[in-house]
Amino acid sequence: MTTLDASQERTFPTLEALNAALAAEPPLVPGATRAVPGEGPVGAPIAFVGEQPGDEEDQLGRPFVGPAGRLFDRALAEAGIARERSYVTNAVKHFKFVQRGKRRIHEKPTAGEVAHYRWWLGRELGLVHPRVVVALGATAGLALAGRKVAVIRERGPIRFGNRQGYLTVHPSYLLRVPDEAAKRAAYEAFVADLDAIRRLAG
Repeated sequence: MTTLDASQERTFPTLEALNAALAAEPPLVPGATRAVPGEGPVGAPIAFVGEQPGDEEDQLGRPFVGPAGRLFDRALAEAGIARERSYVTNAVKHFKFVQRGKRRIHEKPTAGEVAHYRWWLGRELGLVHPRVVVALGATAGLALAGRKVAVIRERGPIRFGNRQGYLTVHPSYLLRVPDEAAKRAAYEAFVADLDAIRRLAG
């Protein structure tokens, strides 16, 4: 029986208890320093779900603190959303990477790896009770919807089971847009999404 199977037979009355069990869960891929739990208050009106921790998140044990996280914080502020009143987490809880020299380069998680952590994400959101759950990118969309999602085609309000949701791009996508004018337009569209999410959450 794997650690995950054993955890599924248990109940976790609090987010702290869930995260303590998650911290003891070994990563599916070698090298990750630690599991990175979500961050934010129980009862947050909005929960944001990203893909997986990056290099800085793995080192610090906090979600969305790298370059994409800093861009995310700026966009949240422009849309009038307080990060400290939101819940921020990832679909996959450990950093998957390939080593290139001294650098650890992010590697996209597989569907199987997303499925491995889906149970944890469901319990996490069940304890937080957000009014709106936001999928930041296709990996988060897969974890929340249980199917592949087309971010460009389905972008906007969406149902994730019995949860009110919203699908948009991951902030890291904005960092990869090469043309400055296109980058600015993509960022403005992302802020517009966040503004719609704020209104949807009431």
